[in-house]
Amino acid sequence: MADSSVACGTVIRIKKNVLIVLLLVLFAEAASSQVSLFPSPAGYDSGKGVFNVNENTVFDGTDAYAAKLASDLQERVKAENIRPAGGADAGEVRLTLTAAGAKSAKMEKDAYTIHIFPGGVRMEASSESGLFYAKETLLQLIRFHGGALPVCRIEDSPRYEWRGFMLDESRHFFGREKVKQYLDIMASLRMNVFHWHLTDEPGWRIEIKRYPELTSVGARGNYHDPDAPAAFYTQEEIREIVAYAAERHIMVVPEFDMPGHATAVCRAYPEISGGGEGRWRHFTFHPCRDETYDFIGHVLDEIVALFPSPYIHLGGDEVHYGNRSWFDDAGIQQFIKEKDLKNETGLEHYFIRRVADTVASKGRTVIGWDEIVDAGLSPSKAVVMWWRHDRKDQLVKALEQGFRVIMTPRRPLYGDFVQYGSHRTGRFWNGYNTLEDIYRFPEPVAHLMKDFEDRIMGLQMSVWTERIGDGKRLDYMVFPRLAAVAEAAWTPARSKECSLFMQKLPLFLEYLDSLNIYYFNPFSPDARPEPGEPGKKEDILQNG
Repeated sequence: MADSSVACGTVIRIKKNVLIVLLLVLFAEAASSQVSLFPSPAGYDSGKGVFNVNENTVFDGTDAYAAKLASDLQERVKAENIRPAGGADAGEVRLTLTAAGAKSAKMEKDAYTIHIFPGGVRMEASSESGLFYAKETLLQLIRFHGGALPVCRIEDSPRYEWRGFMLDESRHFFGREKVKQYLDIMASLRMNVFHWHLTDEPGWRIEIKRYPELTSVGARGNYHDPDAPAAFYTQEEIREIVAYAAERHIMVVPEFDMPGHATAVCRAYPEISGGGEGRWRHFTFHPCRDETYDFIGHVLDEIVALFPSPYIHLGGDEVHYGNRSWFDDAGIQQFIKEKDLKNETGLEHYFIRRVADTVASKGRTVIGWDEIVDAGLSPSKAVVMWWRHDRKDQLVKALEQGFRVIMTPRRPLYGDFVQYGSHRTGRFWNGYNTLEDIYRFPEPVAHLMKDFEDRIMGLQMSVWTERIGDGKRLDYMVFPRLAAVAEAAWTPARSKECSLFMQKLPLFLEYLDSLNIYYFNPFSPDARPEPGEPGKKEDILQNG
């Protein structure tokens, strides 16, 4: 029996060793099937050899748009002084925009192919956005490989149509150069939606010519300093940024927050204020006055003229925080009774429906936070952003009711949450948002979306700036987490592997260094001091 036991143990150990070897082989194969790109492509086949590219390489395109991209690519190669050790090979980089109806172009929107061979590079897409992403992908390869491009074939297309980033500039204002820098990085990461939170309690940040006090009064102050000078974007600056984004195939979606989070508006025009006292004074629009809805309609006219996006975000969240005066206002209570709205929540939903109809009349679709699921809106008129990670029922309810959904749950996709255990400035909610948790999303909630996958438009990182007062801290909270968001939104689940992402991440950090981005380094978390909140050494916001 003893001999038999020893023999059995030996066999088990041999089997374990064989299994370990097999796993290592499979891991090595997985690693070899990947390439250092952000985000990882959907399909990648490696070959043998390299094609060397530098400023002497010929770049051309088959039509005007492809030629423009080829010229842009050539200029970037020159600007970054790419000089591969092996010298430049004879050959060309050729971009082709194939007619969508052609038999050879069975590609989805945003899809592209890249074929690198010893004699050159061929890139193809059936849409301008797809060819643009091919150009950005090749630029990454050139940058990360020093111009010595590995022979390979990439066939790529996005997992989700909505690959977004939201920046709150009401709490703190960062300005157009910072926004443009982020748009450039988003383009490199093949992200395509910039959700711009321009109105909230601390400040109104967009010029509306019909209502000048929105900027002369409403734009004054920020989260930490109510007396800060007025800061806002002129309409000319808005057009400039929208055009800059469009060149990079990024849609800019404005947010005009209502009926709550309207403090800056109602401070400027108190006649449409819903009342309130102290902290919550002017927090809501007055929900029963025709003047309120006329005002909103006129503002929307100018917003629609500035933003060609088919979507307008109306917020619609957290109204209960500041609507106490609704309960005590005799006129509001009479309105609730006359309209048979039952209660203050019914009045809130009436407001959302009425404004959604106004938005629809202007040829746009409403986006709102997940509270709007209960407002009685038609799914044809609205898109839901699921943000309350602790209210998974709202995600399920939205899908079951037929709404299209964009996922941006606080955990793990809010960028104002702490990202490392020793950090003291930022938000916590039974934990915080690590790079790895972001990367693995949305798989942890995949079971909630079963049979409704076609209604998931995509996901986005949302950055609220109560505790982000300058560009340095903004960079630190956004990067490198934005790269993980990009891969979660673009790369199919079968092609994602967190350990491989971490292996290639140092290349992205080097790219951030070249841009003077002050990022959090997950490989050396204590190497750089954590930038603090303005005026405070630390600030932990629990469950907020």
